[in-house]
Amino acid sequence: MKQTSTYYFNESFELELGDYLPGFQLQYTTLGKLNAERDNVIWVCHALTGSSDFTDWWGKLFTKEGVYSPDKYFIVCANILGSCYGSTNAFSINPETERIYFHDFPTLTNRDVVRAFDLLRRSLGIHSVHTLIGGSLGGQHVLEWAIQEPDVFEHIIPIATNAAHSPWGIAFNEAQRMAIAADVTWKNNDYLAGAEGLKAARAIGMLSYRTYDTYGQTQGEGNNNITDAFRAATYQQYQGVKLVKRFNAFAYWTLTKMMDSQQVGRDRSGTEDALKKIKAKTLVIGIDSDVLFPLTEQLFLAEKIPHADIAIMQSLYGHDGFLIEYDQLIKYINKFYQETDVLNEK
Repeated sequence: MKQTSTYYFNESFELELGDYLPGFQLQYTTLGKLNAERDNVIWVCHALTGSSDFTDWWGKLFTKEGVYSPDKYFIVCANILGSCYGSTNAFSINPETERIYFHDFPTLTNRDVVRAFDLLRRSLGIHSVHTLIGGSLGGQHVLEWAIQEPDVFEHIIPIATNAAHSPWGIAFNEAQRMAIAADVTWKNNDYLAGAEGLKAARAIGMLSYRTYDTYGQTQGEGNNNITDAFRAATYQQYQGVKLVKRFNAFAYWTLTKMMDSQQVGRDRSGTEDALKKIKAKTLVIGIDSDVLFPLTEQLFLAEKIPHADIAIMQSLYGHDGFLIEYDQLIKYINKFYQETDVLNEK
């Protein structure tokens, strides 16, 4: 049975950049049961605007007949710090001031998030994780966590992600934050601050999540006489409105900054040395049409991580392919386990 719970950490939590949270909470979702050996854990790391409910956005992986059947595995996913789906974020009350954080919420890095995840893991009595899997921002967390705690994970599957966020990716995120900051309401301490800017930010983001060919095939016009209200234009508007209904500008700002912080080599003698710390058997998955996390980044991971293989998905949908191309994703994951004899062991 799927269950949503909240983990509370009631001590001061120091952050990488020198600030701190006077305690925090993480909302997390579980499905399935721990076996007697407590070694059947699948830990899922969600993407930028995802939630802990992994069945909502990756449901086909976790059905009774899926690659991660809850009859066989205990699946866990925690909503990341700074997000707005049940974990401590800018709309939380700072217990020291008894006021909502809003713009005073501290800047978080991926390392902060992973350390919080690990506190949750320990509180659940989980000493080893069969597989750690995640895409995009979640894939960054997979890599960082596997470096921080190399003895915990048997297998990791980072998807459409990187060891260090690129200038290209940072530029996309900054353009989105500029759109939020251009909204005159953004300076306000208000739940709706920056909402119009967030719509524009999401429209910018969509251009990095999809591709030229995606828009050509899905948003083209069948009528050559169209001069306004193009499908591509209304689609951008739709995506902005859709996100504002379920997310907020504060969380978007926090999490894009978090993504920009990805550099596994920081204070670790460089990126390559950091990746060498990973002990887990690794399947890196890339997408041939991804312009945000291009395939060169996954090829680098597969080359530098010990015991790593790579699989390349073909997709019309660019970066978003990791949320769409279920058949390919399942095929490559199953092949990975077959080649490492995991299915035979279980």
